[in-house]
Amino acid sequence: MKISIFGLGYVGTVTSACFARNGHEVIGVDVNPLKVALLNDGKSPIVENEIGDLVLQQVQFGSLRATTDVEGAVAESDLSLICVGTPSNGNGSLSLSSVLNVTKSIALALRNKSQYHVVVVRSTVVPGTVNRQLIPLLERESGKKLCNGFGICFNPEFLREGSSVRDFDSPPFTLVGVRDDATADKVRQLYTEIKAPFLASSVEVAETVKYASNIFHALKIAFANEMGSYCKSLGIDSHEVMEIFFQDAKLNLSKAYLRPGFAFGGSCLPKDLRALLYHARAYDLDLPLLDAILPSNELHVKRAVDMILAQGKRKVGIMGLSFKAGTDDLRESPLVRLTETLLGKGYDIRIYDRDVSMARLMGGNKEYIEKEIPHLSGLLSRSLEEVIDFAEVIVIGNGNKEFGEVFNKRRSDQVILDLVRMLPDSGKSQPNYHGVCW
Repeated sequence: MKISIFGLGYVGTVTSACFARNGHEVIGVDVNPLKVALLNDGKSPIVENEIGDLVLQQVQFGSLRATTDVEGAVAESDLSLICVGTPSNGNGSLSLSSVLNVTKSIALALRNKSQYHVVVVRSTVVPGTVNRQLIPLLERESGKKLCNGFGICFNPEFLREGSSVRDFDSPPFTLVGVRDDATADKVRQLYTEIKAPFLASSVEVAETVKYASNIFHALKIAFANEMGSYCKSLGIDSHEVMEIFFQDAKLNLSKAYLRPGFAFGGSCLPKDLRALLYHARAYDLDLPLLDAILPSNELHVKRAVDMILAQGKRKVGIMGLSFKAGTDDLRESPLVRLTETLLGKGYDIRIYDRDVSMARLMGGNKEYIEKEIPHLSGLLSRSLEEVIDFAEVIVIGNGNKEFGEVFNKRRSDQVILDLVRMLPDSGKSQPNYHGVCW
């Protein structure tokens, strides 16, 4: 394919050289004539492993060249990739000036082009940027309409400096956020040499995946450093700790616990986090990331409470009281805190949790129920139907499969607040349905 790549910085240069090597005809475009001259001389504008030899090779083969001529590059290509930088402004917001300038330049060039053209955004932009800013800009300046003259997608890069060529060749997946299938199919042709799953999503999902990935990397680094500082204060080898930690690919390094849902609770996580933070303070250690976890968890409970309050209805049915389905454990259950908050505000509550009811009768958690939450024990109902008949708002609190019956037995006027994403379609088929964070 013939492609033009706008921006000969880090991402643009690596992307240009790798696509050229993979058999595409690539035109690099940059406003800086020095970068253009360097690349046309077979020299890389950036310092990066493998890229110098790759640029030289592809320039000599004739598959890679550079220009400052935007209109010519767009006219001679089928796709244009936007790879310019999006640095931070002083207030932390993203500077989109380069992206907007390039998008406008491409749009103006499209005025004189009759063939369909695809714009591929590789620059990192916050969710909503493509749909709310770039598409209107392209339509206004080109005089064309989306899917009728041009297509657009967001195609995030996951390149690490120092290993970018290897990352380009072996990504975990290739992701495109698109508005139409034709654009997805066109971009798919770019990646025929890349042996990785090709994933298509909405534009906003793809934009957000890029941020989720980078922020999780930052979170992991900060977590490892804070645990390292804690270990150092105790004279413990932090690297040995983490080497053993890595061995658990079932929970520690996995998708476990990464599904958006309700707050955590139970007998282990809150207790162990408080214990470590208390112990760290004895060594005068400040661990701000770890210290923020419990407040964040409490804020998530408050979000659910606020969503219930916003309904303006006083009768609330709680499906599930234990912190996890299939258990009667109420210790530090966020559902207990949610229920107690509503009671304190004068709400009329009914609770259904078969496991907790059995524990109250048979002794599994009887002592805790009688001593710690006797005021909630009296609100336990005998059946799911009893709570559904009573409630104006139904809260699905844990993932007990029995609670899925709510959707068939509810009245259409009842509000459902789902804390566990009981429905795989996000409740789109249900009236008056709200997910706590979806």
